[in-house]
Amino acid sequence: MNKILTFVAAVAIALPAVAQTATQAEVLDAARNANDYFMAKYADPTEPTNVKKIRPSSLWTRAVYYEGLMALYGIDPKNEYIDYTDRWAAFHKWTPRDGTSTRDADNQCCSQTYLDRFVMTGDSAMMRPTMENIRGQMAETKLGYWTWIDAIQMAMPVYAQMYKITGDKAYIDHAMDMYRWSRNECGGGLFNEADGLWWRDADYVPPYKEKDGKQCYWSRGNGWVLAALVRTMDQMKPRGKVYKELKKDFTAMCDALAKCQREDGFWNVSLVSPATYGGKETSGTALFLYGISWGLRKGYLKESQFRPVADKAWKAIATEALHRDGFLGYVQGTGKDPSAGQPVTYDKVPDFEDFGVGCFLLGATEYYKLLGDD
Repeated sequence: MNKILTFVAAVAIALPAVAQTATQAEVLDAARNANDYFMAKYADPTEPTNVKKIRPSSLWTRAVYYEGLMALYGIDPKNEYIDYTDRWAAFHKWTPRDGTSTRDADNQCCSQTYLDRFVMTGDSAMMRPTMENIRGQMAETKLGYWTWIDAIQMAMPVYAQMYKITGDKAYIDHAMDMYRWSRNECGGGLFNEADGLWWRDADYVPPYKEKDGKQCYWSRGNGWVLAALVRTMDQMKPRGKVYKELKKDFTAMCDALAKCQREDGFWNVSLVSPATYGGKETSGTALFLYGISWGLRKGYLKESQFRPVADKAWKAIATEALHRDGFLGYVQGTGKDPSAGQPVTYDKVPDFEDFGVGCFLLGATEYYKLLGDD
């Protein structure tokens, strides 16, 4: 008997530890906590931001927050979320930042929430300025607007939403032309197919390297692209060449991300260069959780390979980044590469708090849905 017990104990020690899966109630509580903190601190959604200069609250950082809030509303339909959203959107007249003539993807990001609300209500006033803006851009021959990969998340889903709303394939065709330009042509192509990851913009394409000689793949930048692929495919039927093209890039990215996840569940700010701005980072990790959870739910990712990735990511941000009062730690501030906003710490308040909360809510809500599929 003693020999049997010794053998069982040895086997138990040899087996890898399995992260305990959270419950849906725990995930929802965490999402509410982070959102309640934000809505209490920024109670007036019309108030402009004041980080080095005054900016309207329709800027991209706040728009990403509302992406997350709309996702939270989908699993926790509280009227206060809609009231907060509509006060913000109506104040900005349901119009992209800088007006309908803007071509800046950052300015177009707010339209994702405007269109979400149009779908909910059927009120054409919520859609009309976005349609004018996007159709104006489509009328031009220039494709090279998305010169930085963040832009893909800020604007591409808007085109996909317009496609779904109108049934006009011209919207998604134009979006794909711009996506392919960023992917294959900008700086010689911003997507490295060999590694399954993206350079942030042409400045980081080789010969640029990190100090340790490795490629510079920025965590949140790659998170933006992964989120864009999810949010674009979500507006399409899962068939056809375009969907398959995006799905191929999505799965390639997930394969690459699984390989460079930290043992603690986070991803480094510089994904493959821990010696150069390694360390925990919440916004990128949350976006990867969002994408990987979605891929698992769709059956595009192997459960045995990717479910532990999602579980570890959630555990990391929920137990190590989220403060009791709802503040999110380890959020890198705004910038364009791993060096921005350093150092990234548990207690440091980033220059803008809104986008980090939005990323967290996206990851939390999709992981919540994944748990519901169990």
